[in-house]
This record gives sequence, C-alpha cells and structure tokens, in this order.
Amino acid sequence: MAIENTSQSYIKEVVASQRKYFRSGATLDIEARISALKKLKDAIIKWEKPLSEALWKDLHKSYQEAYLTELSIVIAEIKNHIKHLKEWAAPKHCSTPLKMFPSRSKIISEPLGVTLIIAPWNYPVQLLLNPLVGAISAGCTAILKPSPYTPNVAKVLERMIDDTFEDRYIATVQGNRSVNTMLLEERYDLIFFTGSPILGKTVMSAAARNLTPVVLELGGKSPCIVDSSAEISKVARRIAWGKCLNAGQTCIAPDYLLVHKSIKDTLIQAVAAEFKKLLGNKPEKTKYFVRIVNQKAFDRLAGYLEGAEIVAGGRTNREELFIEPTIIDNVRPDSPIMQEEIFGPIFPVVTFSTLNEAIEAVTEREKPLALYYFGDDNGAQQVLHHTSSGGACINDTIMHIANENMPFGGVGNSGMSSYHGQESFKVFSHFRSVVTTPTWIDLPFRYMPYRLFSLVKKIL
Repeated sequence: MAIENTSQSYIKEVVASQRKYFRSGATLDIEARISALKKLKDAIIKWEKPLSEALWKDLHKSYQEAYLTELSIVIAEIKNHIKHLKEWAAPKHCSTPLKMFPSRSKIISEPLGVTLIIAPWNYPVQLLLNPLVGAISAGCTAILKPSPYTPNVAKVLERMIDDTFEDRYIATVQGNRSVNTMLLEERYDLIFFTGSPILGKTVMSAAARNLTPVVLELGGKSPCIVDSSAEISKVARRIAWGKCLNAGQTCIAPDYLLVHKSIKDTLIQAVAAEFKKLLGNKPEKTKYFVRIVNQKAFDRLAGYLEGAEIVAGGRTNREELFIEPTIIDNVRPDSPIMQEEIFGPIFPVVTFSTLNEAIEAVTEREKPLALYYFGDDNGAQQVLHHTSSGGACINDTIMHIANENMPFGGVGNSGMSSYHGQESFKVFSHFRSVVTTPTWIDLPFRYMPYRLFSLVKKIL
C-alpha cells in the first residue's frame, strides 16, 4: 500500500487555517479541551478494530500487543488528562516578597499555539496520539505526520482524525521525507519529533530558523547491565521479553547485554530458554512476534549476523521479514553492531569484571534513552549515581514507560524534554508570570531620586 504525498499547497493552507483558528481563542476554554479529549478517547475506541488490523498488516503485531503497547497507553493518558486538567491549568499563586508590597503574584498557563507532531513507525499509533493528548490538553492546535513506513496505520489514523476533528484544529498530512522537508519550512510554535538522533538534528536545525522550541524523543544504545548479584532465574524472562517486544524495534529496548563475566554463560542459556518460552521453538509461526518493518531494515540487521558468533537463534527469512531472537557472544566494543542502535531482536553480549568497568563502558557512549540494571540495591545505586539516561529500570525492562504519572524523555543524544501526564501539558504550554499591583497606594521608594535608599537596601 502506497502513501500519497500531501501537497505543499495544502500544508501551507492548513498551517494558516490553524493559526487563524488558534488566534480566535477557540481552544482556550478548559471545558472545550476536555470535550476534545473525550472525543479522541471515543474515537480510539470506535476505531480500535481498524487500527489493530492495520498494525497487523504493517508489523504483524498481534491484537494483544497492539492494545497493550499502543491503544491502552493512549487511553490511559487521555483519562489522566481529563481527570487533572482543571487542576493543571488553574493559575498558581506565588508568594510575593515584602519589597514588592502591595503587589500579588501568580503564574498562568497558556497554550503555545500551532504545533507539528511527527511520529515514527515502530509504535505508530501511540507515538502519534500520545503527544496529541498533550497538545489538546494545553489548548494547542496540531498537524500530525504519521510514518509512511506503516502505510495501513497511517491511512486509518488519517480517517479517524478526519472523522473526529476539523482540520483547522487537528489535521493529518501524509508522505515521505520530502513532505517532512515541506512541513519544516513552515513556522510552528512547537515541533514534537520522535525518531532517530540523525533526523532529530535535521528537525532541530530547521526549527532554529524560526527559534521554534522542539521536543525530541530519540533513542540510542540502551544498556542492560546484569551484575553477578542478579537472580538470573527471575530476571532472564524480563530481559527476554524486553528484547522480544515489537521484535526489538522499541526506542527503549535493551540494546546490548553488559554482563558480569562470572555469569555470562548461565545468563545466555537462561535468556535463550526464555525466548523459547515466550515464542516457542518456531517463533516464525507464532502470531505474537512482530516482523521487521521493511527489507531495508531487515538487510541492515541481517548484516550484523554475518561472521558473528551466534550462540542462540540466528534464523532469518527475508521474504517474511522475520529475524529470530538472536544472541551474539564475544562482541568487541568497537564492532559494527556496537556503533549504532540495533532496533531489532539481536542481543550482542559484552562482559565486565567490575561494576566500575561496566559504568565506564556506558559513560563512554552517548547518553541512552533507557538504562537497565539487574542486581542488588548497592549496585543499582552505584549505577544510577554514576550514569545518566532518559529513564531507568532496576531489575526490569521497558516498564518505566507504562507509568503515565512519570515523565518520559531522553537526555543528550537520546532526546530533549519530556512528556506523559502533567509533563505533556507543560511541554505544550507557556507559563506566564503575572504581577498585579493595586492603585490604592503607590510607595515612592522605587522612584528617583530613591528616597530612604539605606532603609530599602536593608529590606532587599
């Protein structure tokens, strides 16, 4: 299924119409925002079957995984915003120092305006609609750009949005990177981009022309540190699941295993056994294992297997875009597979002798989007204290994204700014400081020639 590129004339037209609509004040009313959030929730429920079917066609994603990792996350996010929006949007009164008497101080939130949301293909529903929740909640308009690499999902999302909202409020545009280029030529009040660090730099460069703020949700090589104190029998399943989910095509997937040398062989055997428990002896036959998105991605991943020491898995089928969960041993830190985010079901293994050595291996690289540590509390605290990552799990993988009450985002090369829950409301908002000064009195101290300056100086 091919996606037709949206025309440049429509892009210019919809940006202008959204700018006009926003300036009319139509998005400012809190009740109107809540109503729009409810409409979005109802739309997701109404379109659940078409969305799930499209996810199966594009990624071989089962209904269960589609609901758990895409639809349910967005629905939970919407419910959270509906519940708390009035509280989040209410003016916040601040204490005012004596030197400003008799003034009063407060902070009010205001929507940034017209926003652009560009989503990737790996979680094409969640990563397009979750930012949209924040845009609606804050009172912005939004132009949505789904990924062309999941064309069935992109078309269903377009129909759903067109069925639910006017395009002067929320619109969808479609197409390849040339459409991204046309989109980035326009001026927005915020650009929200989820994708690779390389494309993130392109977005940030384009945004700089108009000093447009950006949210960059990127990725990186998220380490999975397994210390000698880890309870292998309990943690191997969590590690294997984190790598199998979406066939490893997850921005926070454990990218590589950094394992204490004393437990390497035992861990490899345990994780390999858990792969089979999760997917069976023939994972190509189960409906619960996602496929690689396209042949270009398949060829890149298959290239990592050439000449590698495969100790588990390794079977591939290019026609079916299938790569079996695979473990590669004796991987050098400077090998090709360790130079970029893998984004697939391949697990390279690197060993360490001391925890300090593992920490150094992590900190020598760019800051990752996620970090996973398996071991005792002392080791966990040491790792957290001496490393930096967008988020982290101790003795688990992936699950920090499931809590809508915590911010989610990267740091450094893995991203810029956070969202989810109140953070989504904040990132699409500007917070204006307002001082109100009554006119019933006008103290002379601040005016030239600064009478009683010595007394004022003491107060300051």
